[in-house]
Amino acid sequence: MLNILKSSSPRNLLAVCLLFLCSFVFGQQTSAQQGVSIPTANPNQVAILRWYRSNQAATFAVGKGPGQAAFDGSSMWVTNSSANTVTKLRASDGASLGNFPAGSFPSGIAFDGGNIWVADQGSSSITKLRASDGTALGRFTVGFSPFAVAFDGINIWVANLGSSNVTKLRATDGKVLGTFLVGFAPQGIAFDGTNIWVANTGDSTITKLRASDGSKVATFTAGIGPGGLAFDGTFIWVANQGSNNVTKLRASDGSVVGTFPVGSLPQSVVFDGVNIWVTNFSSNSVTKLRASDGALIGTFPTGQFPEGAAFDGANVWVVNAGDNSISKH
Repeated sequence: MLNILKSSSPRNLLAVCLLFLCSFVFGQQTSAQQGVSIPTANPNQVAILRWYRSNQAATFAVGKGPGQAAFDGSSMWVTNSSANTVTKLRASDGASLGNFPAGSFPSGIAFDGGNIWVADQGSSSITKLRASDGTALGRFTVGFSPFAVAFDGINIWVANLGSSNVTKLRATDGKVLGTFLVGFAPQGIAFDGTNIWVANTGDSTITKLRASDGSKVATFTAGIGPGGLAFDGTFIWVANQGSNNVTKLRASDGSVVGTFPVGSLPQSVVFDGVNIWVTNFSSNSVTKLRASDGALIGTFPTGQFPEGAAFDGANVWVVNAGDNSISKH
């Protein structure tokens, strides 16, 4: 076979390869008929020239102690709490585009359309970085131990874990527009187009604030230790760390539509346009649920201690705190 390949013209070489492929597939069918178990080839394997079960997922190294992630339209950003940096990766192939200094113990992160905002948990501040090149544009004081960040289209909202409040800043210049009390130890925050939702881990409640003025609309009960939040266009999804499930709330009135089991110690929730993804910190996995009814679609392995997650329009990225990586699913 090797001699044939060496002496063949490009056109003949293609013919030989096609012949080999046909023989390979036919051989599989024949062997299967004889009772021999051989993995079935698929078109995707042929297209990417891999003679083994296809898997497009990949894992990329980031900084030490990664926590949360945000997508800026072309790149993925990851906070590295132990390194006091954020890592920027090209979403198309995971190539590292740089590591940029943040404040002390960076945790939550959000994109405002032009800039990246990083909650500096250890310094009670938030850092603004230019997304194009990572240049620091300012650092602004917020509450104690800021943990999560959300953007409402005009302003930045920060959930302050240590002071049980949220800070609202104008995205253009970082000016503080208000500080509003919520429940105890808020760890999650999300915007639904009109209101800000805050998950209060310490008292197992969800606070709904009017984004225009920060006034409290209502407080709702979730599972035990709610943390990550996501909005799917109609409903709010809450990861309940202490009860190993997610709660689905109707955004219009906060009524519970359903509660669905996931893995152990769920952290972050991401909506991909159709499905809900939940990172399971202690199970080293991510759970995929159908958003329409909460049906389990699958549970998939990740790296060690998956925490944050983000969707890039095609793939879900999971931050693995235990092995300093981010995996693409």
